[in-house]
Amino acid sequence: MADEIQRAVALFEGAVALVPGGVTLRDPARLRSPATDRLVWQAVFGGTEAREAARWLLWELGQVTGARPASIQGLYEARGRGDVSGFTVPAMNVRVMAYDTARAIFRAARARKAGAIILEIARSEIAYTDQRPAEYVAVLIGAALREGYVLPLFIQGDHCQVNAKKYQADPDGEVGEVKKLIAEEIGAGFYNIDVDTSTLVDLAQPTLAEQQRLNYERAAEITAFIRAHEPDGVTASVGAEIGEVGMKNSTVEELHAFMRGYGASLAAHGQAMPGISKISVQTGTSHGGVVLADGSIAEVKLDLEALAALSRVAREEYGLAGAVQHGASTLPPEAFGSFPRIETAEIHLATNFQNIIFEHPRLPAELRNRLRRWVDENAAGERKAGDSAEQFYYKSRKKAIGPFKRELWSLSEDIRAAMAADLERTFAFLFEQLNVNGTEKDINRFVEAPMQHHAALSPALVAAADDPDAGE
Repeated sequence: MADEIQRAVALFEGAVALVPGGVTLRDPARLRSPATDRLVWQAVFGGTEAREAARWLLWELGQVTGARPASIQGLYEARGRGDVSGFTVPAMNVRVMAYDTARAIFRAARARKAGAIILEIARSEIAYTDQRPAEYVAVLIGAALREGYVLPLFIQGDHCQVNAKKYQADPDGEVGEVKKLIAEEIGAGFYNIDVDTSTLVDLAQPTLAEQQRLNYERAAEITAFIRAHEPDGVTASVGAEIGEVGMKNSTVEELHAFMRGYGASLAAHGQAMPGISKISVQTGTSHGGVVLADGSIAEVKLDLEALAALSRVAREEYGLAGAVQHGASTLPPEAFGSFPRIETAEIHLATNFQNIIFEHPRLPAELRNRLRRWVDENAAGERKAGDSAEQFYYKSRKKAIGPFKRELWSLSEDIRAAMAADLERTFAFLFEQLNVNGTEKDINRFVEAPMQHHAALSPALVAAADDPDAGE
């Protein structure tokens, strides 16, 4: 491993040097060069030791530049107090061509001083995109370094979700699987976790408290688990959910039932600890949108009045940042300006970024056809009765991201640049509409991002770091 780290450092031709416990940066400009591209490629596709060395170096470079994984907790607490307002944080799921997509995000953010942005990946996405947490963090840090983005990185575990059917068969086993994933995520640098036990809401129960009981009890249990595993100096931002996305719309009364039960359940876990900082609700959207027979997306009937009321009560009565809206990326462009106006704390955006790549005119026709054949052959079990070919392909093509990951990353530079330019325009539009441009000042004011070194250096590497010529 020591030899692999030395070789990784050598990519920067003297601009980076090893020191005991980490690295020092002699020439920051070298990070904005193809050397970082090669290091990120190694972190994803390299052999075991080369991959781990690259991930270690990317982490340490992020620590010294300021592009450090961090919790958005401080900003959300400030919003709950009323110290900041007027913007909606975009939480963007980076699924496909993650390095190019993240670079486009950071270019748009850096140019506009947009610091209040989240990059996330859900439990289900980790599997079908073939991106474990440690890889995901390394790629995002590398993208930030490449673009000169040096603000804290808010990396989030989206929908750390309890599967309702598996829970019925083995409740503790299924919750244990979610905890196992969260521990992996925190260890990798995910300091923002969305706990999703909304799948356990039982609308057949006679009272709202009983309907929400399993949801708030398990959410409190997982919150306590997170608090026991977060690093020293970090208070992870934890979110919970009262209404499963795509199901019935949430109400203020359900919010009260959840929060009262959650507070009592969290207190039962022992010493006082911070609870959630935001609450996800359902107000009319669905993941990926509702796909029509021709592959287009149906118009969404979004209940903005309910969303505004839920956000207001969450802030004023419970001190949260506000409500979170999922399934928003396929909304019409004119809808996004409404979210900051009604003080929505956060919205989750995913499918449209994937669509830009899959539907891009520069995507080679031969690759497009192979992607479609792969979906037909390998995802046929997901086709519902009555689905048209276009509906099935639109809903299922995300499953091809992992199997085609290396090939998509290997597209020619001009093709990737054309896709990234369209992505960047999309991110720039969203940042403007959501009013996060200029929030760099709020991040600097309210967010603490302590240095978090990864593994201790091996004796051989410590010896190499003591050599002033190490890395030359």
